[in-house]
Amino acid sequence: MTFPEIDVKSLPDGAYLLDVRELDEWRAGHAPDAFHIPLGELQGRVGELPLDRPVYVVCRVGGRSAHAAAWLNHIGREAINVDGGMQSWAAAGLPMVSESDQPPYVA
Repeated sequence: MTFPEIDVKSLPDGAYLLDVRELDEWRAGHAPDAFHIPLGELQGRVGELPLDRPVYVVCRVGGRSAHAAAWLNHIGREAINVDGGMQSWAAAGLPMVSESDQPPYVA
């Protein structure tokens, strides 16, 4: 199955960014405006996602987000995988925040 992908530096301003990593990964470091729903909870929480705009999906390197984007597109949502995930995000020097007193990093 093919689905759209985008490079981290090509994300549009104000994009709805969904992080599907596990809670410990999210706490270590994430994009400042991202929304967090772990992949294992996505089916039960899909109603929390917007219907009126694309959802850009990110994980650590792109595998889990690819599965999430494919499933979202399969059920009729517009979803785009963020190629390279948070590793590419960090490598590109894009802003990150953590949910602890430690500097953000990609776990």
